[in-house]
Amino acid sequence: MTYFKTYPKLGVAALVLTFLATQALSGQNNGEASEMSLIKTHEDKELVWGPCPPFMPEGCTIAVLHGDPAKANVDVFFKVPANYEIPTHWHTSAERMILVSGELYVTYEGEKEQLMKMGSYAYGPSEKPHKAKCGPKDPCVLFIAFEKPLDAFPMVLKE
Repeated sequence: MTYFKTYPKLGVAALVLTFLATQALSGQNNGEASEMSLIKTHEDKELVWGPCPPFMPEGCTIAVLHGDPAKANVDVFFKVPANYEIPTHWHTSAERMILVSGELYVTYEGEKEQLMKMGSYAYGPSEKPHKAKCGPKDPCVLFIAFEKPLDAFPMVLKE
């Protein structure tokens, strides 16, 4: 103990290093599996673009970026050609979106149409019906983060 009285700063340093080494060796990561980081653009050649739900007109595609579409917390790119009309639909999950390409006119039920320009952020509440139209110049690509599993349901028009 006289060693720590003579060199108190070394004693504190030794205690901190011992704690850090213990944490590293015990592999504590708050119960989460180690993952690799990920950086993608909507133009990456490795992206696998698949079809949209059947009620969407031809030309719509989706690429999963991270996660499993059947589970919570999935990130996707959603792409449609210029002048494409996205029919009125809703999702079980809230959506957090950023427009990466094009211009997108979005209308949520009970709200005025809003224009998303490249870099715009949008939040869509869960189960709130909405529709959209891609502008005439470029394809529209949206990054969308879903909190719940990925789904989309068309609005059934009442006759």
